[in-house]
Amino acid sequence: MNNTLKVPEAELYYEVRGSGPLVVLVGAPMDADSFAPLAELLAGDYTVLTTDPRGIKRSTLNPGGTSRPEQRADDLARLIRHVDAGPAVVLGSSGGAVSVLALAQEQLDVVRAVIAHEPPLDRLVEDGDELLAKSEKLMADYLAGDVVGAWQQFFRLANLGVPDEVVEMMFSGDRDPQQVAAEQFWFSHEMRETITWMPDLDKLQAARVIVGIGEDSTGQLCDRTSSALADRLGIEPTRFPGGHTGFADQPDVFAEALRAELKVLHQPR
Repeated sequence: MNNTLKVPEAELYYEVRGSGPLVVLVGAPMDADSFAPLAELLAGDYTVLTTDPRGIKRSTLNPGGTSRPEQRADDLARLIRHVDAGPAVVLGSSGGAVSVLALAQEQLDVVRAVIAHEPPLDRLVEDGDELLAKSEKLMADYLAGDVVGAWQQFFRLANLGVPDEVVEMMFSGDRDPQQVAAEQFWFSHEMRETITWMPDLDKLQAARVIVGIGEDSTGQLCDRTSSALADRLGIEPTRFPGGHTGFADQPDVFAEALRAELKVLHQPR
């Protein structure tokens, strides 16, 4: 089922598949399509909710609207209440992991647990100020028109190992206008708000939080930030198949690992 829900400053596009306990899969800026293969694999046993975050693809935003983690968390809480199948286990990846941490801090009534897969919490690492300064430069370069150069800086900063020439092929020439619009929104209104967010560790201690890291992400920036979060929460990170986008690159094996976690998390504490 595809539908929309009006929320403050935005209208959210969302999809619901399957039946059973509620699982939410969310990214930022990744949209619902990024999670569709994984959602299909889970829908035989779970009700699976996916969504485009505010301002991305099919989710519209009022003029002047913003996309802070707290807003995205409130959006998720409203969606969960709207579909009336919760409480949910909510998996968020990348910026979506920051969204679900914000959700766990403030909306415990709608969640059983959150799985924060590779949250880019730059302020939690020792060189956070330097990282954020480099991010400010690449965001400024992008908004000034240097799209390829900004993405090259981004992949180097994230330690993702994408060669500059490959980045040039990916982000030059004719591109999908909807993808470009989502990208511009991310650089303008979402990236800074996500990477500068600081979790409330005391509140998260009271929630059921799993910190996920890709098995292939060792040494990458999100491995470092995720490990720092797990350390501050006093928990061991959980390894998932693949890298930063393992849920999309290897949905079959990712689904198998996620099912093992869901089996435990959907049981009462």
